[in-house]
Amino acid sequence: MTSRIAQKFAELKARDERALVAYLTAGDPTPSRTVPLVLALERAGADIIELGVPFSDPIADGPVIQRAAERALKAGASVAGILEMARRIRQQSQIPLLLFTYLNPVLRYGFERLAAEAKEAGIDGCLLTDLSVEEAAAYVERMRAHDLDTVFLAAPTSTPRRLELVARYSTGFIYLVSRTGVTGERDQVAGNVADMVTSLRTHSDKPIAVGFGVSRREHVATLRGEAEGVVVGSAIVRLIEEHGSSADLEARLEAFVRELKQGTRAPEMAIP
Repeated sequence: MTSRIAQKFAELKARDERALVAYLTAGDPTPSRTVPLVLALERAGADIIELGVPFSDPIADGPVIQRAAERALKAGASVAGILEMARRIRQQSQIPLLLFTYLNPVLRYGFERLAAEAKEAGIDGCLLTDLSVEEAAAYVERMRAHDLDTVFLAAPTSTPRRLELVARYSTGFIYLVSRTGVTGERDQVAGNVADMVTSLRTHSDKPIAVGFGVSRREHVATLRGEAEGVVVGSAIVRLIEEHGSSADLEARLEAFVRELKQGTRAPEMAIP
């Protein structure tokens, strides 16, 4: 069965468009706000949503997402609560949902329990940022048994052997980390993205989405010629941080993401 994620990439390819993968920390600024924010992202043109599970030690994330995790945890966000958010999203939307988390919360919850409940809730796949792909076989097996995609990270420091495993175990798409370090906004896209994509293509023809540092329409447009998608996280989370108490948060987010989405389209299709 074709997953929502794979189907979305196929639809976008047919119209020469790239995927905009939008990340937000579930539960930030409050758990009740997450579903309306996801629906705002969809209205703006986001193609896939990464629902970030807040974690107390988010080693791969920069200060913006670290602060979001702290706010979400203080507000009572939990794995079970986030799965309930997914159920509520599914009552109104069929947008692909990727659960973005760290290994520790999943170990505490249990691979089998998470896989079964995530599938039932309408989640389409999982990405565990700190799970070594060399040790991922048992996790992948449980996810596959429930028809969930597994997305893995390829990085500038990845060896050919690791790229091979990332390509083998990833379904839906491969997340290409464009630079070393933690998440966060940057002024420019990393200059070696094309070389990294070329290297990864020797191992797989699966869709590639580039993340870490992508925060502007021009960044998205630059990457349009290199990969099938882009991931935007910190810029979205920062906007939520700055306007989290505002009644017009959803409208502000929608306007910002609509502008980003323009960069995924062919120049003749984009609105100036």
